[in-house]
Amino acid sequence: MPDDARGAGTRRRLVEATMTTIRTHGIAKVSARTIATTGGLNQALVFYHFGSVDALVAEACLVSTAERVASFEERLDDVNGLADLVRLAQDLHAQEKQLGNVTILGQVLAGSQTNPALAEVTGKALSLWTERIQQVLTVVLADSPLGEALDPALLAELVSAAFIGIELVEPTRPDEGGSVAALDRLVPLAQALDDLGPLARRAVRSALRPR
Repeated sequence: MPDDARGAGTRRRLVEATMTTIRTHGIAKVSARTIATTGGLNQALVFYHFGSVDALVAEACLVSTAERVASFEERLDDVNGLADLVRLAQDLHAQEKQLGNVTILGQVLAGSQTNPALAEVTGKALSLWTERIQQVLTVVLADSPLGEALDPALLAELVSAAFIGIELVEPTRPDEGGSVAALDRLVPLAQALDDLGPLARRAVRSALRPR
């Protein structure tokens, strides 16, 4: 195997081991030793390939988030209205929970409170979702009666913040309802807005237009 291919393979194993370590042991237990043990590698490889544990965690966050965004690219491109976007959020939540990424998100955000370097990279990782959602909202709102009243960039930030809040609060709920059930209740509202006829759309736009 060529050295560059071998190195890329090792970096990938370290990234995957880092995410598994966070998911299993929490951000507080992340170290070169725990990552190496999880990945079955020599801990010196952490420093050889990344220079520091923080740099490896940063790479892991960015790579894993970019891959998750990419996995939803086709669905994001096919969003045709607010109701579609809410349904996509439902599917995204279900998959992230199943993969254990909700746990990782909570751990990384917790670590960001006291680690400026981790906070910076977490912000960059979350922006990958926010920027992609903004692109979708720009298209959706262009044909929505809410288009003149809502700024896609601001709404994307609010959507991302709300989704993160749902993800982090859900483990405190005693059942499968609670915050996540709010997404179910949003579908009929979003569908009703999508289905408004021309006259109703003009009336909504007029009512929401800044005075």
